[in-house]
Amino acid sequence: MSEDQATAVPSGARPRVVLGVGGGIAAYKACELLRRLTESGHDVRVVPTAAALRFVGAPTWAALSGQPVHDDVWSDVHEVPHVRIGQSADVVVVVPATADLLAKAAHGLADDLLTNTLLTARCPVVLAPAMHTEMWEHAATRANVRTLRERGVLVVEPAEGRLTGADTGKGRLPEPEQIFEVVREVLTSAGRAHDLAGRHVVVSAGGTREPLDPVRFLGNRSSGRQGYALAQAAAARGAQVTLVAANVTLADPAGVKVVHVETTAQLRDEVVAAAGSADAVVMAAAPADFRPVSVSSAKIKKAGDGSAAPIELVQNPDILAEISHDRLRSGQVVVGFAAETGDATGSVLDLGRAKLARKGCDLLVVNDVAGGAVFGAEDNEAVILAASGMAVEVPRGSKTALAHAIWDQVVARLG
Repeated sequence: MSEDQATAVPSGARPRVVLGVGGGIAAYKACELLRRLTESGHDVRVVPTAAALRFVGAPTWAALSGQPVHDDVWSDVHEVPHVRIGQSADVVVVVPATADLLAKAAHGLADDLLTNTLLTARCPVVLAPAMHTEMWEHAATRANVRTLRERGVLVVEPAEGRLTGADTGKGRLPEPEQIFEVVREVLTSAGRAHDLAGRHVVVSAGGTREPLDPVRFLGNRSSGRQGYALAQAAAARGAQVTLVAANVTLADPAGVKVVHVETTAQLRDEVVAAAGSADAVVMAAAPADFRPVSVSSAKIKKAGDGSAAPIELVQNPDILAEISHDRLRSGQVVVGFAAETGDATGSVLDLGRAKLARKGCDLLVVNDVAGGAVFGAEDNEAVILAASGMAVEVPRGSKTALAHAIWDQVVARLG
């Protein structure tokens, strides 16, 4: 699927989803995905493979979707289903996508209804692989995945965990609710789908914590929601995403490599390591500016006279300034965030413009956080400042909407 083939769902229409089901043990999880899609107003047509029907029967799919279920091209021939189903879909998602299905899709084979549908689809296609680690890591599978991604197919990275039997490793199907969020993101961004295909982006999220003693820490109120929205939006637009998350309690988004950290030093090390191969770095995390010179090995006790022992602080590394001034990749776009309240020296935007010049990044997303606004909220508003002097106001809306506005600006600078 090419970018110009992706079109947004008409306003007020029920999004038409084709749910392909491959012949793997994880096929039963597709039932939960189907339930989430139908209950949220999507019109879903299930197209299983013959092998998938050995795991979950056609009556189950028909009952849950309210649609007829076939796996071959010979049923209802007069309706030409092998062409019509793919042509009429707003998105095709395959759960689970087995190694066999990935190979057939990559090489354009069409020996059943699902593979025919994949060839005729002119909409975003999402494949959620599930297989044993050895199969996922095999050179043939990796080549097939690379080919599919180069064509604009969104191949979700499998999760790590328990596989069939006693085996564990990478190859586990992401949870249905995570795949559901990917599908929603793809439908939301369908008009600009896959403009980040072939790109590696790094996103940081959350707030770092600097330990004072075994119990206490210095930290901030960042929830990580905006960073996670950025990571999910980038994945839906076809990017390979590395998300460095500091003390975030949100579920890891599907299709994204997540690295969990605690302190600013750890955040810095992981971001710098990932930035070496990144086309864009978006620093949405809120690193603690200072850390204690020393950390007490025992809990700091209250003094009997009510006094408090002073805590000596040292400044943490400035990650945004470092990666902005020492670009590790030619043409790399660096985006920073500024949570400002305004003070006697200037307004929120005045302080933002000064920070943009000081940090040396390409874009700075400025939030007015007076009164605790933004932190932990479901929505956001911001002004995106550019080094060129441009300013883009993003009105209050979902953090996903702001994420896409940011990626729009990044894409425009990636050439």
